[in-house]
Amino acid sequence: LAVGWGSGMHAVWAPSPGGCELVQSIMDCTGRWLSSIPGNLRGDTEELFLDDNTIRVLGNASLLLYPQLWHLSLTRNRLELIEPGAFLSSQGLEVLSLTDNLLFTNYSLTAAALSALPALRMLDLAGNQLREDMVSVLVSNLSSLESLSVARNIIMRLDSSIFTNLTQLLELNLEKNYIFEIDNAFEGLQRLQRLNIAYNYLPCLVGFGLTQLRVLNVSNNAIEWFLTLESDDLFELEVLDLSHNRLLFFPVLPRQSKLHSLLLQDNRMSFYQRLPNGTSLANITVQFLIIDGNSTNITTVRLWEELCHSNLSSLRLLDMSQNQVWGLPDDFLAQMPALTHLKLNQNCLEAFHLSEEDPLTMLTELDLSQNQLVELGVKVGVGDILPNLQLFNLSTNRLQALPPGIFSHTRKIATLDLSHNRVHLCPQPGEAESIPCVDIRGVQTLTHLSLAGCGLQGMGGRPFQGTSLMHLDLSDNRQVLSGDLGWLQDLVLTLQVLSLRNTSLSSSAADFSALSSLVRLDLSGNSLAALPSSLGTLRLRSLDLRDNCLPALPPGLAQVPLGRSLRELYLSRNPYNCCTLGWWDALQQVERLRVPDGREVTCRHGSRVLSPGALPEPVLHSCRWQTADMALLYLVLALPTCLTLLVAFVVVFLMLKEKLLKMVKTRCGASSPY
Repeated sequence: LAVGWGSGMHAVWAPSPGGCELVQSIMDCTGRWLSSIPGNLRGDTEELFLDDNTIRVLGNASLLLYPQLWHLSLTRNRLELIEPGAFLSSQGLEVLSLTDNLLFTNYSLTAAALSALPALRMLDLAGNQLREDMVSVLVSNLSSLESLSVARNIIMRLDSSIFTNLTQLLELNLEKNYIFEIDNAFEGLQRLQRLNIAYNYLPCLVGFGLTQLRVLNVSNNAIEWFLTLESDDLFELEVLDLSHNRLLFFPVLPRQSKLHSLLLQDNRMSFYQRLPNGTSLANITVQFLIIDGNSTNITTVRLWEELCHSNLSSLRLLDMSQNQVWGLPDDFLAQMPALTHLKLNQNCLEAFHLSEEDPLTMLTELDLSQNQLVELGVKVGVGDILPNLQLFNLSTNRLQALPPGIFSHTRKIATLDLSHNRVHLCPQPGEAESIPCVDIRGVQTLTHLSLAGCGLQGMGGRPFQGTSLMHLDLSDNRQVLSGDLGWLQDLVLTLQVLSLRNTSLSSSAADFSALSSLVRLDLSGNSLAALPSSLGTLRLRSLDLRDNCLPALPPGLAQVPLGRSLRELYLSRNPYNCCTLGWWDALQQVERLRVPDGREVTCRHGSRVLSPGALPEPVLHSCRWQTADMALLYLVLALPTCLTLLVAFVVVFLMLKEKLLKMVKTRCGASSPY
């Protein structure tokens, strides 16, 4: 329960009859197994929450004792009926939530009850198995409504009769129904600003003309066409979400609008001005046959020239990821001078060209990942290209190099992702000087660089000279550590996060001691049989040692600087020895150290895989023998032999006692009594 407090007010929780909780004039009776509204609550209650109970009927007398009520929530009950006089004593009710009930059973009587609420502003009828005709009856007399949700019902078709009297409506939520047709359903909603029709079955939107609408969400439908009504009127539209549909073409947008966010992710969209095989359909037009009642209109559209009729000057976010885009039309990006975020990932791009004609001076994020790029072209003149770019994602393409000097025009570049390309860093050692490479030397603003899975081999020279990298990902490069780590010398003062996951690191002699600024190090997926001793001097806060060959960690790890600074340590999937777990016990005593995968850590004893925190007694007993002092072990082994010899000596002595005494007597000549 979220409550806002004015100045000079204090929250005071107090128990109330029926087990409800009271704070100020708010009563929370959620999950109390109530079958009716309690009649012994405070009379000045203004907000009443009865969610997750078993109330079936809201009777005429249910709310008589609470005349000051303005917010009532009956979410997730078994409500089938609201009697016509139930709200007669609650004329000030403004917010009513009836989500996830069974109101379809007696909707006409419930509608009569709702009509007695002249001040109702927000009504939530989601999840009540309502058809469109039921919704029409329920809201027919609610002219004061500003927000209505009929999500998760069984509405299939919308026409002009359903929302006729909702002249004050600002927000309408129709998501997750079965809507396949809309026929002038919203034309009378002159104040409507936010419309959500996501997760339905709409095949197209043609003749869109809601000029007052600010946010339209029609994602997750089956839309193949989006055509705006031909008009020079100014549309207030700011956000349009057409993602997860079946769009074949770029939507035909208003000629004048305030659109700043256009979401077209996961469609089947492409441009046909230039096709991959070199052909062109530049002069081909498409005709739309629009049948409205008895009238028939034909609209002719030139698929890419229509882009010029749309005003995209205010667009800041364009998401065209997960489509079938081979290339962009001429001057396409030039229409978007305010664009800050452009997402073209997961398309079919083989080339992408930047020039001063498409300056994109405001662009801060450009995502071209998961395409088929073999060429990134830059036409450099006297002006800057991408001067404000901060994040550049080129991962998972077929690039081998970047245009020389590309980063001299991106003065604010901070994050560069080149992972899963076959690129190399300049300078190349020895005979490899002629191999194309990426030169990031001198890019002082660059702080995050990912080179994962690039096939890097035997790094040499000073590829990071003049940079201030803080995050460096070199994972999945099996031969990147074939030499020493001298090529990291320019990052010793700045590098904080280093990933060497799956780089075939096997030598515990690898020297990390110079990287004094490191706070996070990932060494997972390697072949380490011992922890590199140079790590002991670092003050890491996070260390990942998963998927190595470690039988144990150093017993004194908790006492060195590394052990004292660590806050997060990953250890699972290593073949630890169950009989040498002193290091594990020591780590359990380190304050503020967290082992997120602690439950996955196992150790081995013979062929058995066990949890180090619950070793069986026979295993402990066996380990005691294996770890006992060798001198004590030798003593225990020698003791039976000594005892055997002693017993044998005594037996022999007793058997030969009489003969020995006689021999002594004969030699000494003295008699002795027997």
